[in-house]
Amino acid sequence: MSKMTVRILVLLMLMCLAAAGPALAQGDAAVAAKINAGYDLLEQGKYAEARKVYEEVLKQHPDHPLALNNLAAISCEQGKYREALALLKRALPQAAGYKITLNRVCSVEGVCAAYRMSADNSGQENLEDVIKSNIVMVSMAAGGRPGK
Repeated sequence: MSKMTVRILVLLMLMCLAAAGPALAQGDAAVAAKINAGYDLLEQGKYAEARKVYEEVLKQHPDHPLALNNLAAISCEQGKYREALALLKRALPQAAGYKITLNRVCSVEGVCAAYRMSADNSGQENLEDVIKSNIVMVSMAAGGRPGK
């Protein structure tokens, strides 16, 4: 390949990446908006509607740790502790290094905390630690409730 061909290819790649940047950022903001909409429904006690929102997020992002965590909180509210544990355990590997700003927290059944996130998808809180804490709480609750 000539130097001119390589330069043109590099320039085209850079242009493609520059064009994709705003779309990727918009996608992150859209996911945050959906997660927060689900959280708002959860906080209002509209668990079935919140579940639908989180399941929609998971169709596009199957391992989104915050969507899985909040879905686990809904499962706790419904007394489905084994389901909640499975969701939290699925979220845990994805949460490693996932830093977000948790700007609102609600406790469901006093067992599992659901979270609202900042739109910029950054922050100081380590979601992995939060999910580990939820796993402990749900495990303790499930221990006293056979069959759930």
